[in-house]
Amino acid sequence: MKLKVTLFLLLNVGFFAIAQENLTYQKPSKSILDLADYERAPTVSMDTKNENILLMYRNTYKTLDDLNQEELRLAGLRINPITNISSTVTYTTNLKVRKVNGTNDIQVAGLPANPKISNIAWSPNDKKILFSHTTATGVELWVLDLASAQATKLTEATVNANLGNPFSWLPDNETILVKMLPKNRKPLLDSKKDLPTGPIISNASGEKSQNRTYPDMLKNKNDEVNFENIITSELYKVSLNGNAVLFKEAAMFSGERISPDGNYIMLTTIHKPFSYVVPLYRFPSKTVVYDIRGKEIKTVNEVPLSEIMPKGFMAVRKGKREMTWRNDKPASLAYVVALDEGDPANKVEYRDELFLWDAPFTGNPVSFAKTQQRFDNIIWGNDNIAILSDQWYDTRNTKTYLINPSNPAQTPKVITDRNAQDVYSDPGNFETKKNEYNKRVLSLEKDNAYRIGEGYTKDGQFPFIDEFNTKTLQNKRLYTSPYKDKKEDLLEIDVKSGKVLVQIQSKSEYPNYYFRNIHKKNSLTPITAFKNPFESIKNVSKEVIKYKRKDGVELSGTLYLPAGYDKTKKEKLPLLIWAYPAEYKDKNSAGQSTQNSNEFTFPYYGSFVYWVTKGYVVLDDAAFPIIGEGTTEPNDNFVSQLVANAEAAIDAVDALGYINRKKVAVGGHSYGAFMTANLLTHSNLFACGIARSGAYNRTLTPFGFQTEQRNYWEVPEVYNTMSPFMNADKMKTPILLVHGEADNNPGTFTLQTERYFQALKGLGAPARMVILPKESHGYVAKENILHLLWEQDQFLEKYLKN
Repeated sequence: MKLKVTLFLLLNVGFFAIAQENLTYQKPSKSILDLADYERAPTVSMDTKNENILLMYRNTYKTLDDLNQEELRLAGLRINPITNISSTVTYTTNLKVRKVNGTNDIQVAGLPANPKISNIAWSPNDKKILFSHTTATGVELWVLDLASAQATKLTEATVNANLGNPFSWLPDNETILVKMLPKNRKPLLDSKKDLPTGPIISNASGEKSQNRTYPDMLKNKNDEVNFENIITSELYKVSLNGNAVLFKEAAMFSGERISPDGNYIMLTTIHKPFSYVVPLYRFPSKTVVYDIRGKEIKTVNEVPLSEIMPKGFMAVRKGKREMTWRNDKPASLAYVVALDEGDPANKVEYRDELFLWDAPFTGNPVSFAKTQQRFDNIIWGNDNIAILSDQWYDTRNTKTYLINPSNPAQTPKVITDRNAQDVYSDPGNFETKKNEYNKRVLSLEKDNAYRIGEGYTKDGQFPFIDEFNTKTLQNKRLYTSPYKDKKEDLLEIDVKSGKVLVQIQSKSEYPNYYFRNIHKKNSLTPITAFKNPFESIKNVSKEVIKYKRKDGVELSGTLYLPAGYDKTKKEKLPLLIWAYPAEYKDKNSAGQSTQNSNEFTFPYYGSFVYWVTKGYVVLDDAAFPIIGEGTTEPNDNFVSQLVANAEAAIDAVDALGYINRKKVAVGGHSYGAFMTANLLTHSNLFACGIARSGAYNRTLTPFGFQTEQRNYWEVPEVYNTMSPFMNADKMKTPILLVHGEADNNPGTFTLQTERYFQALKGLGAPARMVILPKESHGYVAKENILHLLWEQDQFLEKYLKN
């Protein structure tokens, strides 16, 4: 039954109250509402030949009714048990198609009434598009024919989408492998009605294991039964005429990968025992390869329960991992094995070893490469060329190699050896293209590969395309974006023709797609023409300002001034700072900026930009680096660096003459909320702050948080010093605490805000807590978002502006 949800808030005539009162949903003032209540432009998807466009429309926001559905929270999943799809899905509500070189958008015919579309997938030959439609009772499989713009239903509402995308195209373009609900599926257990048959018992073997604080874990035997029930599927081959043939009997299928030649299917199944402390992707699993007719060929991997893991971000499990088909071969598996037993603390010459194993797996796997750091990625090219990369978090180092997968004895050639956080030295990403198997492989022309780079420099952003010679390892610059008043994103290149798919935007021009020909000067062909839905702020002043912290670290932020603000008279306005801390291992990388003042100004609930319409100065995305060089970890000096960042930001804007530095507020979401609470606690820089969906007591995340790898018992002073909860007695500044009622993010349980508020209230601090019904870590319901904006507006008017 659908229920009306009433928002319970703390409120009285003076805004802060001693006890709770009921308050219905409110809307923000007109200038904010006009920006928040807009119509979203469609999302664009193109075929691999760049001939056809699919336009996908969705509502700007969800509604409370969308969130008020049945939900199971099991092993890291959030599932609607009635429809058998994730309860967090954002649905597409309409589809249109057109030719890339055309001008008329064609409405897709035959769509279901009130479409709830997801899991969209182009066919290998780009002629058809699969999608799922969620009905009131389940998920259906549909297909769209591009030539006729006609949609057709293929199955009834019996598709099992509980583990994500429930289907895969076979290479014949005519057959789809689909997960379906078992015909003899048992009803789910009701934990409230079905009495337990015994207590809940968990054991610790004595081995050390440092697991993060995961949400939505299994809690009891009923959860185990229900989890097995919802993820169990039968696999069918469904043809485009709707004919369905059983391929595999019911099992807990968690992964299906079809070989490039279409002759083999690799199926992974989840097995017992389940765990109450880690998510489903660390449950036992078994991977078996079958031929296309369903005959078992080989068990290629078996993975035990992975509750016990070494400490550190570079820790991995023992055994085969990252198992996938090699994209440039008909049917060859590639996988990785840790040579250090997955433990970063072990000292070894090589961390990982890579293997190839050709179907039908009658021979032994062949080693073809080893990495000195943890394996990161491989881009297949051909028999003699592949691009391999590794990384090591503690040093932030990443290396890229040119290897010969057919000759392991050939020494890998180092292409790049760099700090992954050094964005100014980023050489870009290698381009890929579809091969004869419809798989993406390295784009090669003779001896040349190609890279597209973001192009961040100390002078601004200038994206580029490079030609990379695989023989000489030398680069040749083919194109650099010349714009200084716009932002150009280079998306993909057709090397032979020189045609590049780009997206161009400016402060007031909505992002649109174009084709650019880099062989022809000023050749730019528009593809889309989406309009700016935020005309009311097109004339606000926007610039990236750069300034220094007192220790010399370069900082930056995007500064907004109200439209018509007179920079000569310099009226002193209140300042809002929105930020999110980031950790670095060196000052040089920390001082680099990825902000572009030419990026389209897109106000959304995750920033303060709305308030530029109400007479505030806004410093958005202010840089808040936390640096730990050498053996020092960033968090060893977290609070002092946090305050230094804030002080530098306020000083920089104050030096421009725009603000009253006694009227400054700070805000942030998640780790930004954690930042906000610490700044209000440990400095006198701010009049008030807004903290949303944060974690405030780090003893509740004792085995690491954010980028902290050490546990509480190793560095209790770090955890305690960084925890606003532990320092609640020092808090004297007004704070607005907001949290989603159903937060699904590791560590930021709603309890964090509730307990922090109780501490602040008990100690006499001025605090207000708003719990948004049904919301997860990110907020999606229109009612909640508009009310959130109202709350923030009222709070800022009271404690900052006035």
